[in-house]
Amino acid sequence: MSEQPTGTTTEPEFKRVTTAVVTGSAADAPYHVGVLAGTHPLTADEPVRRGGSDSGPEPFALLLASLGSCTAITLRMYAERKEWPLEAVRVRLGYETNGARGRITRRVALSGSLDEAQRARLLDICERTPVTLALKAGVAIDTTEDGA
Repeated sequence: MSEQPTGTTTEPEFKRVTTAVVTGSAADAPYHVGVLAGTHPLTADEPVRRGGSDSGPEPFALLLASLGSCTAITLRMYAERKEWPLEAVRVRLGYETNGARGRITRRVALSGSLDEAQRARLLDICERTPVTLALKAGVAIDTTEDGA
């Protein structure tokens, strides 16, 4: 076993968490794509105003759906573990840009007989969901050509 030089650290090995495969062709509606997210088939497209046929959500809507889903699921899991009376969660999201930068707005509605401390803690947990942390960290994207 070789030792690391003093002062260096070894980055943990990456482990695949999930997969998605997206396919589209010129024979499809202009920008329509099929998505296989894990084992779940979806569709994505651009809205008509951007040359698509609006046959599915646009890519940024899917990004927002991912963040919102992760937020709602994480809050439900946390409340369940704490045995808090969270009855329902609604997460409304928007993507905004000023041309140079983008931002996501997230509005969370919590239903149930929660006290103010529980509500505050759940809103705090929103900032620690896995998808929130990935987006805030700026996930690295490694692109290579996949042989046909």
